[in-house]
Amino acid sequence: MRILVTGSSGHLGEGLMRLLADGPHAAVGLDIKPGPHTGIVGSIADPAVVATAIRGVDAVLHTATLHKPHVGTHSRQDFVDTNIAGTLALLEEAVRGGVSAFIFTSTTSAFGGALAPAPGEPAVWIDETVRGAPKNIYGVTKTAAEDLCELFHRRHGLPCLVLRTSRFFPEEDDNRQRRALYADANAKANEFLFRRVDLADAAEAHLRALERAAEIGFGRYIVSATTPFTRADLAALRGTPAGVVGRLFPDFEPLYARLGYWMFDEIDRVYDNAKARRELGWAPAYDFARVLDQLSRGEPIGSPLARAVGSKGYHDTIFEDGPYPVE
Repeated sequence: MRILVTGSSGHLGEGLMRLLADGPHAAVGLDIKPGPHTGIVGSIADPAVVATAIRGVDAVLHTATLHKPHVGTHSRQDFVDTNIAGTLALLEEAVRGGVSAFIFTSTTSAFGGALAPAPGEPAVWIDETVRGAPKNIYGVTKTAAEDLCELFHRRHGLPCLVLRTSRFFPEEDDNRQRRALYADANAKANEFLFRRVDLADAAEAHLRALERAAEIGFGRYIVSATTPFTRADLAALRGTPAGVVGRLFPDFEPLYARLGYWMFDEIDRVYDNAKARRELGWAPAYDFARVLDQLSRGEPIGSPLARAVGSKGYHDTIFEDGPYPVE
């Protein structure tokens, strides 16, 4: 099988290219930025580039996108051109070329306002039944691209699976207060409880989706580390998450104390990946228990793949206050 990976110079795209290089499939990378894993340099918003890239391809892993970090530096039209028109160009060429599977990388940002419970309310349990309310042009264009994938499945029979990934980037948090209160590794370790996925697991989910796309046809899936929480924990997570975590992981408190780490003072949402595990046969390897084990051994948290890909940044400019300007 010949696979086109869009966004091959980015975090997830490079991760996929590295994994595919060790497997039986041939892969070609497309990205607007050059990179060691990018064979075609060009924009997905350029139909001619897309037509060339997709020629002879059996499947598409579409990770290329403008991200949330670009909201403050790019126009809304830029987002429409890349995230919507670019996805449309890929879908049209995929149909013309008889592509057998199209996997679209979306985002949990598509849930938007649904992620924020009202004051005094429990944390929100987020699964695929939750109706999203995008808060910015990033979320709007990603959900529109998801709908294009569904349309092309209905109209043309193109197997399309949408993976709504949670955080996997290694860059610092964009929240100034959180950066001030928590060491970067501390914050990321906490997030594995409810809103983060390791890059290797995110890439593996895409490969499992590729295998199952023809059978499933169309579906949306949350791709996040497996949470240890249940719905019964949601009320306590808003006010005393450390107590919940301590009950589930008795070694957590002494380990955090030794490292000078702190649990967040509240957790407002929990991502549930059960559907992806069940229907895709996906088995993420990195969760909070694995992270605690790595911390106890004095190891960096996360996978070797995530460390090999490293930090990409989202801009060529270095900003004084944070990894990128917040809208």
